[in-house]
Amino acid sequence: MGIELPIVQAPMANSTGVDMAIAVAEAGGLGSLPCAALTPDQIRADVAAFRAHSRWPVNLNFFCHEEPRPDPERDRAWLERIAPYFAELGVTPPPLPLKVGHPPFGDEDCRVVEELRPEIVSFHFGVPAPRLLARVRATGCKILSSATSPREAEFLAGHGVDAIIAQGAEAGGHRGMFLETDVTTQIGTLALVRAITASVNVPVVAAGGIADGRAIAACFALGASAVQIGTAYLLCPEAWTPPLHRAALADPIRETAITNVLTGRPARGVMNRFMREQGPMNGAAPAFPFARPAIAPLRAKAEAEGAADFSPLWSGQAAKLPGPMSAGELTRWLADEARP
Repeated sequence: MGIELPIVQAPMANSTGVDMAIAVAEAGGLGSLPCAALTPDQIRADVAAFRAHSRWPVNLNFFCHEEPRPDPERDRAWLERIAPYFAELGVTPPPLPLKVGHPPFGDEDCRVVEELRPEIVSFHFGVPAPRLLARVRATGCKILSSATSPREAEFLAGHGVDAIIAQGAEAGGHRGMFLETDVTTQIGTLALVRAITASVNVPVVAAGGIADGRAIAACFALGASAVQIGTAYLLCPEAWTPPLHRAALADPIRETAITNVLTGRPARGVMNRFMREQGPMNGAAPAFPFARPAIAPLRAKAEAEGAADFSPLWSGQAAKLPGPMSAGELTRWLADEARP
């Protein structure tokens, strides 16, 4: 991929931006721009800023989720279920229909990739339609995507990706599940890396619960060619992590769980009140991305009062995170720690 260190900065939407990508790239890793929540003009601006400060490759990351069918009855029933929270906090529930989030990778995003020609394009929740994937490949970029099982890895290999991100169950944030539907069957990072490297002839990037050199070395010993690290970077000054989230990450005994009640898709985060009382997994929650706007007023009011009861505190399961340092320092520290 044209980088010096086999370390990929996880593209964490709404938590990192171009400053993080530049810092990691300049330290020798792969800087990533989370484009799933950006407009085409924002992507252009971020890539221009990256090019102005770094000559190294950049990774543009997009979501490939299927847009859900409108289900107003399900959404209405959810709002009725959580109505006591609105009454408790004295806020008004959002109107129906709930607002649709950023669409999945489509023609508009593909045109931006063709225009900007990034060195790396990565996808979460599978890969786009064949015609779009062919257009991305025609730009000459390397293509990555996440797999949470050997079955998903074989699917990605069959679609010609250049590397597979083996996202273990320990990973923070949204699960990359696209063929799998049962979170109870999700595989831990080390076992997943071993299984995928044994089943496909594609380089594997290990992800999930990795925050120090020993974990990196363990992944390499099992066949990984690189690692992707997310949660540790959330404590860096370049991250947009709000104080409540930073405090949760700094807790040495933080408890995490995979939940769907915050966004509608399974994602790992630090346990909070809403996750405990309504989940962590709840089949009644609106489909992704409608669960997020359903609780947006509750989140805003609670955060204003200094509580994270309804906030997504995304976090992996790494036992102990390194102390706060710049993203460049963290990248170099991780590499040094992993060397024999």
